[in-house]
Amino acid sequence: MRPERPAAFDRKPDTWNSDFDYEDALFACARGEQAALRRLYECEARWLMGVALRIVRRRELADEVLHDAFLQIWQKSASYSPTLGSARGWIYSVVRHRALNAIRDTRHEHPASDEEFENLPADGPGPLEALSRRHEASTLHHCLERLDEQKRACILLAYMDGYTQEQIARHLKSPLGTVKAWTRRGLLALKECMS
Repeated sequence: MRPERPAAFDRKPDTWNSDFDYEDALFACARGEQAALRRLYECEARWLMGVALRIVRRRELADEVLHDAFLQIWQKSASYSPTLGSARGWIYSVVRHRALNAIRDTRHEHPASDEEFENLPADGPGPLEALSRRHEASTLHHCLERLDEQKRACILLAYMDGYTQEQIARHLKSPLGTVKAWTRRGLLALKECMS
């Protein structure tokens, strides 16, 4: 039997907030502060739903992935360590891994219709938020261009297309260990470039 969906999951998410302290929210979740999970959900759910939907391609499955991911974030928040990367990145990796596991569990993909993408909440960012996001996207684009082709391909295939490292290795016709090294080095270079 599935756990009951917390009331926070029924709230309408806010737009992305660049001032939100993700690390503090995770630490508060680890201390058992439910309000922190609610704030995290309100701040990120819309974007995380987009990540899940892009990978699983079915709205009902994406809803389930997001629900399970937030339960995992609540239960595993104490395992987050700033030495492993940003708190926001950790949250997105939880959702991504849940989505990939859901695909593996169902053993097939279903394409999402254009209507499902159009029915995502229409709350768009305000002008300042849009400008901030555009700046971040520009910085990310610049940093990605600085990576060599193999590292950039590994990162884009993993984080934009939802490929597993095994799938990337097959796609690039490279050994799995090499792909893992390229991905790790690429992420470290991106982190340094964007700092």
